[in-house]
Parts: sequence; C-alpha cells; structure tokens
Amino acid sequence: MKRRTRRSFPASVTAVVVLAVCVLAAVAAIQRLTGHQPWLDYRAVAAAVHGAQWTDLVPALVSGAVAVLGLVLLWAALLPGKRRILPLTGTPDSGADATGYRTALRTAAAEVDGVDRAQVATGARKIKVRVKTARTRTDGLADAVRAAVESRLDRISPVRRPAVSVRVRATRESS
Repeated sequence: MKRRTRRSFPASVTAVVVLAVCVLAAVAAIQRLTGHQPWLDYRAVAAAVHGAQWTDLVPALVSGAVAVLGLVLLWAALLPGKRRILPLTGTPDSGADATGYRTALRTAAAEVDGVDRAQVATGARKIKVRVKTARTRTDGLADAVRAAVESRLDRISPVRRPAVSVRVRATRESS
C-alpha cells in the first residue's frame, strides 16, 4: 500500500483555464445570438490571427509559453506524488499516515529528558531530528534522542528502516 497525494493543483489550474475559455466563448455566442455587441469580436480575432506570421515575435512567444505550460502540466501529471501512507511490516495492507508517523517520532524525541523542542523531517531513507535544549552541556543527548527515536521506529516497524540523524542545539552557551 503506497497511497500518494492527488495532483489537485495542476488539475485545478487546467480546469479553471478551460472553464474561463468556455465561459468567454459562451458569453460571446449568447451576445451574438441576442444581437448585442460581443465582448469578444470573432472577426477582430480572426483578422489578427490571419494577419500574424510564425516569424513574428508575438506568435513565437505565445506558442512558447503554451508549450512550456503544457510541459509543466505533463511533468506534474507523470511524476508520482508524495507518499501519504507509509507501508508497515505485517499484513500487506497495513500502513501509517505520514503525519502521524512524523508526530510519533517527534513525540519520542521530545520525551527525552533535557529536550525543550524537537523537529522531525522524514524522508524515504533518512530521518532528521533537530533538538533544542536549555542545557549547557549536551554530552550524550544526541545519543539518547537517537535511541528514543529508534525505539519508536522498532514499535512502528516500517518496511524500509530509515537512518536517524540527530542535531542538538543548545539555547545557552557553556561558560
């Protein structure tokens, strides 16, 4: 089970652009049918497009922008999203929510004596823990935090066991 995020932003951008073009075309068609002056005059647009040449600057810039936008949307659609459910050992359908996983590891790090605040960044191969402490001597604190986080990882038991790195920052300096 490797559920991934949906590509809602590229889909929303595409939908809004297509909707805007459809609304503009519908409004222009309704205005022409009712005998009013349309916002978008078909003859003026057709004359401008007919008079343009591929060697002109404006058609080259517009076509380049449309091509880049298409490539960006294609890239966003083809690349896999960030994993939201992390597979766990055990039954094939067991998994942990990425936010809950990160929160459990942060809680394990924060429960170590001497830790004031902990931040956790999870990756596929590495977990980075940043710890702040009010202690002036931080000897052994990084090892204690690493042991606590690894103990929590043993209880969670992910399929791929990431390495744990800990960085300790003291808010006070030793004198």
